[in-house]
Amino acid sequence: MKRRNFLTTAAVGSAAAALAAPAIAQEAPKVSWRLTSGFPKALDTIYGAAEDFAKYVSEATDGNFQIQPFPAGEIVPMPEAADTVAAGTVEMTHTASYYYWGKDPTYALGTAVPFGLNVRGLNAWNYDGGGIDMMNGFYNKQNLHAFPGGNTGCQMGGWWRKEITSLADLAGVKMRIGGMGGKVMEALGVVPQQIPGGEIYPALERGTIDAAEWVGPYDDEKLGLNKVAPYYYYPGFWEGGAMLHFMINLDKWNELTPAYKAIVESAAARANATMLAKYDYRNPAALRSLIAGGAQLKPYPDDVMAKAFEESNKLYATLSAENADFKTIFESQQAYRNEANLWNQVAEYTFDTFMIRNRPRG
Repeated sequence: MKRRNFLTTAAVGSAAAALAAPAIAQEAPKVSWRLTSGFPKALDTIYGAAEDFAKYVSEATDGNFQIQPFPAGEIVPMPEAADTVAAGTVEMTHTASYYYWGKDPTYALGTAVPFGLNVRGLNAWNYDGGGIDMMNGFYNKQNLHAFPGGNTGCQMGGWWRKEITSLADLAGVKMRIGGMGGKVMEALGVVPQQIPGGEIYPALERGTIDAAEWVGPYDDEKLGLNKVAPYYYYPGFWEGGAMLHFMINLDKWNELTPAYKAIVESAAARANATMLAKYDYRNPAALRSLIAGGAQLKPYPDDVMAKAFEESNKLYATLSAENADFKTIFESQQAYRNEANLWNQVAEYTFDTFMIRNRPRG
């Protein structure tokens, strides 16, 4: 090829490339959504997952897809978030699916149920066991489409104003507890209360409630729950791994381009991993701080755990007989839980138990 022809061809190619890049960028539609969170802005771990998600989506689309998060109650009261999104008033929410289990118990399976899957089990079931598709089979009937959007890991069993020494001590106790765990605790004598996170401290301080569970050391310390109840119980057997979701109006989801759908799904997965990492990294120091400040760490008595397990299984049998969606998804989770626990016992549990026994004391 002659030098002049080569230079001419190269120049034309460069010009075409320069024109093509803006043309492609212009094809990306401008999208602006609002996201109503189920949590207050002060909780940087949970509310922060929505901010992370919005940031990832914006960066991946060169700012063409903007999602603005709003704290719980700022534009939509927390209990109405899913209904508002389903109606299309707001495009999406970041919340705990089990908040809506009263509408249909199947919602609880998206977050956590007593003695259900732990965080790794939920991730495995969702991402490799078909769980996301199974849950969306249910959510789509509610005009919602959802993706996992964070996990707290196994939660604590809550703050109590009085010590619990046996099952008998639960009778008549008013406890803030969310999801299906409240139904199980009710069978143990507790009077469950549904109270948003931002209202737990004043309710516990005034004695409106006698106990409250929220998440774990890092968030609980931020809410100051240790200042109004001295006894800190574990484990939160109703939330062995509490998963949150990004719930999107189904019609809005279907309007997105395939590229934007892929970006939303990827951003949700990244937020899911990041939120768990924050809890795992921050909870140890927060637990030390709480204990140093006077919190009295206590395990639930054996009779409480045994009775709770018994009542949970009774509840699942009843719900499965009444609700086909619940039965299908619960049986899938339960089957995997049994397999996962067998494997965990062989490797993870043995390793972790050894390391815990041999950790430096201090």
